[in-house]
Amino acid sequence: MMKTSYFIGAVALLSFASCKSGSTGGNYDASGLDSGAIAAITEEGYKGYISKLASDEFQGRKPFTKSDTLTVSYIEEQFKALGLAPGNGDSYFQEVPMVQIDAKPVDPKMTFKGKNADVTVQSLDDYVIGTPRMESDINIENTELVFAGFGIVAPEYNWNDYEGLDVKGKTVVVMVSDPGRYDKNLFKADTMTYYGRWTYKFEEASRQGAAGVLIIHETAAASYGWNVVRGGWSGPQLSLVPENKGADQVAFQGWVTSETAQKLFNAGGIDPKVMEEAKKPGFKAVPMNISTKVALKNNFRESKSNNVLATIKGSKRPDETIIYTAHWDHLGIGEVSNGDSIFNGAIDNASGVAALFEIAKAFQAANVKPERTIVFMAVTAEEEGLLGSQYYAEHPIYPLNKTVANINMDSFNPVGAMNGIRVTGTGQTELEDYAAKSAQKFGRELKPEGSPTSGGFYRSDHFNFVKKGVPGLYMGSGGDYLETDTTVINKRSEALAGRYHAVTDELDDNWNFDGILADIRLHFDIGYTLSMEKTFPNFKAKSEFKELGDKRLSK
Repeated sequence: MMKTSYFIGAVALLSFASCKSGSTGGNYDASGLDSGAIAAITEEGYKGYISKLASDEFQGRKPFTKSDTLTVSYIEEQFKALGLAPGNGDSYFQEVPMVQIDAKPVDPKMTFKGKNADVTVQSLDDYVIGTPRMESDINIENTELVFAGFGIVAPEYNWNDYEGLDVKGKTVVVMVSDPGRYDKNLFKADTMTYYGRWTYKFEEASRQGAAGVLIIHETAAASYGWNVVRGGWSGPQLSLVPENKGADQVAFQGWVTSETAQKLFNAGGIDPKVMEEAKKPGFKAVPMNISTKVALKNNFRESKSNNVLATIKGSKRPDETIIYTAHWDHLGIGEVSNGDSIFNGAIDNASGVAALFEIAKAFQAANVKPERTIVFMAVTAEEEGLLGSQYYAEHPIYPLNKTVANINMDSFNPVGAMNGIRVTGTGQTELEDYAAKSAQKFGRELKPEGSPTSGGFYRSDHFNFVKKGVPGLYMGSGGDYLETDTTVINKRSEALAGRYHAVTDELDDNWNFDGILADIRLHFDIGYTLSMEKTFPNFKAKSEFKELGDKRLSK
């Protein structure tokens, strides 16, 4: 993420001054961008948008609540005020049908009966549990637990944790991440694959016919603490309406703390070191000698949320689109912490939605209009599993084979400006090269990816485009802060720390907007550059999505 008090503006203006002038007047850089477009992105405007979206009035922007309607109406109003055309025919909305399932344990105390001892754990403190099924009651009188390593079936990596294992009626217990995190000779080394994501582990357990699945939480491997899991599972869960009302999925799914997992292994007479063995090739699943019963009482209702879309029509190739995305939703109202229960989501992701508005301003102010159509889309239900972008990718309004790229914005860094950028999913798409070239215009350079083990490439809305063969870009600041006073940076960093999925994620005086504005300008320049070209960027040769990209472009 970033900083620089108008460092970007200064650098941009210097570079513009040395470049040619367009036929209609104004100073342009090599891509045809004029200084007026850059100047349209302002701190005052950006801060105003965040102040509104992250206010208590919007009650944490939870889909299926009153704040859903309030939020999407506000976004529509801003798109109209910016002079953007509707993005879905004559409408600014794309309805996203979803189901909300509120699954509660009949008894919040869950008891596991083991070979050596029984273990009783408390809902939210020690475990979280829900169901993907649209059923009023889930009753499993007895299910045996099996430790299935990472819960991965990956033929291309010669890995199958379910080999020779029949899990019908059983509950699989699996670890976070994938083997590459622990052995650089496995999978993609310390760059997490999709096999490491919790969504995959739930999906695979369902394919294997398990009754249930529990993921062992571990902070470093998950890249977030138990508080994030607890907060995300403390209320109703949303999903797209599943086929067969979820009957083909596991009856229950959830997480246990690492401490709870240790107790379960011990209660079954299994050395917890088995988790270390599971990180090595050739591991075979281990019965845990422990069983439990699961009883859930569920309330569910089907309803609709909305993606909000607006466009600027391309001047020469309007059928070709560049789609900017940012998710508008957050966690709503949850457990009280220090007298506050509203998860305002200022960084995550009012910061991204506000950036959509500022980038739209820049495109509108550009002296030479984009030749390809620009789509601005605020998607719903990212926090529930990237649902809004998933629905769009499965029901695209603009043909995917004419979609040039997705540029996704999810959480900007309010600490300060930095001298570089980091692309999440380095080595995946040619958009990385566009990002590097745009960064150079602003005196910045591409830095190594910060934490590839966290699997960030699979954790935000661009990934649903990627799964359809459309290159997606997700990036932020990297390198060193431009602020040379480390005391200032440290103080700001400490004040802003710990806000991810917390009630403290609010707009306050600790924010510095220099880096955010620098990043927004960079996001704009990348999209603008793409909009003036005739080429379609693709995935890089070593990407597991290259074949999908080739297939899309051949249509």
